[in-house]
Amino acid sequence: MANPWLLRSLYSTTKRSVSSSSRSFQHPLKTSVLQRIPNFSRQFSASAAASPASTVDAHVNVINPNNIRNVAVIAHVDHGKTTLMDRLLRQCGADIPHERALDNISLERERGITISSKVTSISWKGNELNMVDTPGHADFGGEVERVVGMVEGAILVVDAGEGPLAQTKFVLAKALKYGLRPLLLLNKVDRPSVTEERCDEVESLVFDLFANLGATEEQLDFPVLYASAKHGWASSTFTKEPAADSKNMSQLLDAVVKHVLAPKANLDTPFQMLVSMMEKDDYLGRILTGRVTSGVLHVGDRVHGLRITDSGVEKFEEGKVTKLMKKKGTAMVLVDGAGAGDIVSMTGLATPSIGHSVASVEVMTALPTVELDPPTISMTFGVNDSPLAGRDGTHLTGGKIGDRLMAEAETNLAINVLPALGESYEVQGRGELQLGILIENMRREGFELSVSPPKVMYKTENGQRLEPLEEVTIEINEEHVGLVMEALSHRRAEVLDMGPVPGHVGRTRMSLTCPSRGLVGYRSVFSSDTRGTGFMHRAFLAYEKYRGALGNVRKGVLVSMGYGPVTAHALMSLEARGTLFVNPGMDAYDGMIVGEHSRDTDLDVNPVRAKELNNIRSAGKDENVKLSPPRLITLEEAIGYVAADELIEVTPKAIRLRKRYLDANKRKIMRNRTKEF
Repeated sequence: MANPWLLRSLYSTTKRSVSSSSRSFQHPLKTSVLQRIPNFSRQFSASAAASPASTVDAHVNVINPNNIRNVAVIAHVDHGKTTLMDRLLRQCGADIPHERALDNISLERERGITISSKVTSISWKGNELNMVDTPGHADFGGEVERVVGMVEGAILVVDAGEGPLAQTKFVLAKALKYGLRPLLLLNKVDRPSVTEERCDEVESLVFDLFANLGATEEQLDFPVLYASAKHGWASSTFTKEPAADSKNMSQLLDAVVKHVLAPKANLDTPFQMLVSMMEKDDYLGRILTGRVTSGVLHVGDRVHGLRITDSGVEKFEEGKVTKLMKKKGTAMVLVDGAGAGDIVSMTGLATPSIGHSVASVEVMTALPTVELDPPTISMTFGVNDSPLAGRDGTHLTGGKIGDRLMAEAETNLAINVLPALGESYEVQGRGELQLGILIENMRREGFELSVSPPKVMYKTENGQRLEPLEEVTIEINEEHVGLVMEALSHRRAEVLDMGPVPGHVGRTRMSLTCPSRGLVGYRSVFSSDTRGTGFMHRAFLAYEKYRGALGNVRKGVLVSMGYGPVTAHALMSLEARGTLFVNPGMDAYDGMIVGEHSRDTDLDVNPVRAKELNNIRSAGKDENVKLSPPRLITLEEAIGYVAADELIEVTPKAIRLRKRYLDANKRKIMRNRTKEF
């Protein structure tokens, strides 16, 4: 029997000779099509071009698995993950067009947060480092869960001033569960308040966190590095100002190569890959990204998709690999082949999505999928049926809304979409921020829709009602402690710990547990109560016993009972009734919410009433009408503000609040019916 390595070598040699002989002729149509592919380049950087030839096995044209390191960067929100990735890319010669180069979604740049995980590859001293940047916000924890299976190690970034927080515990628990060996990187040590004693204290807190999460002895033996990602240096010893020749990330990259294990890979077995990321391209179709579990993949190989069903493993599509790609820095680079242990993107199949397996045609075994935590809240997306519907958007029907939501569920496993009554859909997710990002993306794409308030997803075990609890960490000024404690007491929160913030005089840090339903809409209230000086971080904790009804967390609303443009004359008399949400000239309709009542009950008002024209001279003039600036509701505030009998009307140009039933008589009937039950 012929040696498979010899056959593969002969095939590669023949393929290279044929391609070199035909390289002198380029079909003009093919050349013009390839030039239209965005971000495709075969040149990455000087460091990548100068990487030693020892990293590539000449027999199979793939990277030697012993020279691969797969690493995820995990941390709490705003602890410096994406900035660290920028410095690592620049250290290895990548061309960084701007700060936060991996945050390529417009909403990520606008809000300064990472929403989706990204994979990129850098070359360092003959090794290929596949780096995965992950989100730090609790609502996007599903992005962390689906990529930890792709890597063997993790860089745990912790702010040396703040220490480990709620999301640090969440991402570390996921990393330890999959057997990763983390490296601890204490970031922002250049700050004046950070001392060596503070770093020792944070290191001790992280060690206790490792132990409480059930880390093994190998995981507990983690190396500690000190860094300032902002200034682009990392050190194995504590320092505030390293030497000029050490102001770089080389010590961190050396530690990754030394402490992170190479993937356990076998190039001789048939090809298998679990899809962990998916994106769609108008020219290439589906781009499937994942880690090659076994075997070797080349362009032109026959593969098929596999998925696990209740009846067993199901084959659902067969095709040919049309392109293989790797992300090098910020550019996508075409490659000839990929082997076990490497992270690669491929095209050629139109059906597989995240969680499915792609394998050689002779393989009929699907790889196990990643288990995700269940969603905790749900919202109902439906057709916009208000009197102002159709003015701003281009996608108005329930069918288009459903297609868009199903497409989102394919690329985001943390979101579930279920058909509801009529032309509406129930969307389940991790938090209001995650669903708010989805709504914002849809309205920017031209969708009009009506959205219900978020509902918490309860569980029932042994006849007992359980609800999701979240761990909350709050850092505020001392003068705001009483106001925040009073607000959280109405939301059924329980304080676990409270004390001063090290290195910050007059600041208090509190750790609490609170039901998810109590935190819906609280972030804007918290910002107002603390005058924008407070920090609040939250992460899902567990399902526990239902804590009872919430206290009074919101006033009543002012509901319009007229149709037309809002007038200044009408608003002048309504200002004393509460806080207004509208400006003069804005359109209103029956059932639209135009303000917040100063009392706990709703009040029907007429904001479109015009001044009567008669022949009686008036002492006052319309030019003398002076109104206070209205409170313009943002999408995030609207999601947390609306009550159970209200909806959010979302259009590309406006965010409006309205009652579910626009007719006042219908609202009264439904309100009385609710009281009877």
